[in-house]
Amino acid sequence: MNLPKGQIREHVQIILDSIADGVFTVDMEMCITSFNRAAEQITGISKHDAIGRPCFDVLRANVCEENCLLRQTIETQKPVINFPVYILRADKKSIPIGVTTALLKDAGGRIMGGVETFRDLTAVDKLRKELHKKHSFEDIVSKNPRMLDLFAILPQVAESNSSVLIEGASGTGKELFARALHNSSYRRQGPFVAVNCGALPDTLCESELFGYKAGAFTDAKKDKPGRFALAQNGTIFLDEIGDISPAVQSRLLRVLEEKVYEPLGSTAANKTNARVITATNRNLEKLVKEGSFREDLYFRIDIVKLTLPPLCERKEDIPLLADHFIDRFNYLSGKKIVGISRKAMAALMLHDWPGNVRELENAIEHAFVLCQEGIIRLHQLPTRVVPTEEGTVNGAGLTLKDAEKQTILQALQRNGWRRMATARELGIDKNTLRRKIIRLGIVQPPS
Repeated sequence: MNLPKGQIREHVQIILDSIADGVFTVDMEMCITSFNRAAEQITGISKHDAIGRPCFDVLRANVCEENCLLRQTIETQKPVINFPVYILRADKKSIPIGVTTALLKDAGGRIMGGVETFRDLTAVDKLRKELHKKHSFEDIVSKNPRMLDLFAILPQVAESNSSVLIEGASGTGKELFARALHNSSYRRQGPFVAVNCGALPDTLCESELFGYKAGAFTDAKKDKPGRFALAQNGTIFLDEIGDISPAVQSRLLRVLEEKVYEPLGSTAANKTNARVITATNRNLEKLVKEGSFREDLYFRIDIVKLTLPPLCERKEDIPLLADHFIDRFNYLSGKKIVGISRKAMAALMLHDWPGNVRELENAIEHAFVLCQEGIIRLHQLPTRVVPTEEGTVNGAGLTLKDAEKQTILQALQRNGWRRMATARELGIDKNTLRRKIIRLGIVQPPS
């Protein structure tokens, strides 16, 4: 039975209105020709107000003006699948959506315009942020088991007065941990004073730490308080403690044992109640055996030891850290970057990260400067991270597919091949994980 055209259009609209995703169509001038009920609910704009207007005037997405996805599809005849962007609702609220586009053709196959479907990702974004909270302590994020073990004891360590030694390679976040301990302690209202001992020459280290009196040396015109005086009622963080001279080690030992110090040129001792947190990227036990670091000082600062693993040993944290840095740079720059493309993430996962978390943060910031869309692409990452050839990651001889397989295999091994736990760690659905395991040919070895 042939239905009249008007009735066919009515049936089509009923079908479109039953779909949970927003759907609209445009003509060749990019003006909206249909707008379903879900589109009204997501955008806050009625069908009556939307039809006839340019689509960029209705969705006001962050890619509309320079990189319209629907126009790209019409011009290239290539669809866009689940591309993340932000749109501005009628109430001026910015929300994340996932966009899919396709061509709109007549019965004869002639292109009439385009069709776009979009899904509100607000709930997904909220869930991601809640997951982020569960795997964070202050400004530190991780889901690595070793890091989570540290998170579990940090509140107790923060409330104590004991000295803390933080070990880890450069860029692992030692100062972040020190600040987190300070901010979680009863000293949080007091100052946090950080000193990079490795950057201070021996002649200045003592005066910087303990201060000096006028006349203590030629250029000492007036009294100057040291870092211990500035840290009174708070925390002093001594980074690269392994680089200080034997003379400074001796004076620091007295501070830790007696809670007093003498500024240069002074005959009176000053009391200090500053908590001392130290950090090093060197092996202090080895330095003690070599005789370049005092054993008694080592035992004084090593009351509680926190050892931070390098990023290459906690690669499951890379997606979480990348999201964390994207959120921060979005806030600082006012941009609306939603995430990282699959190829770009594969490159991040395979890089060795000799500079650890600091290097990853710098790589994301570099991409942020270049990214003008809603998602960071492979070519926007620093050259040291980007593959040298199409499909091959720098120096490793592995394709991006191999990188994905390696990442999933390592996650499965960490979680004892439990797929639900692995999917949670990777931040993907269990069915998505199952499909990837089949596609990549991953097989559990016999027990």
